[in-house]
Amino acid sequence: MTYSVKELFYTLQGEGANAGRAAVFCRFSGCNLWSGLERDRVRAVCNFCDTDFVGVDGVGGGKFATAHELAQAVDRLWPHAEAHKFVVCTGGEPLLQLDEAAIAAFKQLGFTVAVESNGTVPAPPGVDWLCVSPKADAELRQFQADELKLVFPQAHAMPERFADFAATHYLLQPLDGPQREAHTRAAIEYCKAHPKWRLSVQLHKVLGIP
Repeated sequence: MTYSVKELFYTLQGEGANAGRAAVFCRFSGCNLWSGLERDRVRAVCNFCDTDFVGVDGVGGGKFATAHELAQAVDRLWPHAEAHKFVVCTGGEPLLQLDEAAIAAFKQLGFTVAVESNGTVPAPPGVDWLCVSPKADAELRQFQADELKLVFPQAHAMPERFADFAATHYLLQPLDGPQREAHTRAAIEYCKAHPKWRLSVQLHKVLGIP
């Protein structure tokens, strides 16, 4: 399998339960909820995405002919010794491409493998940390995860809809955009009223890091 990757970069995880943790991000190209083209945004299942996942022209991006080649490219970006190696597979929708072979190749090089998914594609075996971020009007096919990270508010994907979702961590992340401050206040109040949920802030945007 050839893996199409938009970009590879080393940074801190900026959101969710692993916020602040050093990681190599492997952003796969493509998504099943939006083409990534602005002309298609209005018709997209997820029309608030703020990520460029089109093509393979980002820093460190490209096409990797084998899982080993992809894992080696990720490993070259880890600047430390063997301990605490952490790769975050994201997108787009990474599970359109991330398979058992790639997961095994990452693990062979000592990486803990995290995945950020919209939950419409079942995760393959071997993932160490799964974050599912459901989108309204998209059918879930993954019903358990380490972390349920819900962008809030979404009219047809409010927290109550996921009462039976099996996760260790339940997080609300304010919807970015012109009403971000209002969405943040609403998320704070929801978390205060429903302590099962924790607030997730996009720290990388606050700090100005990738």
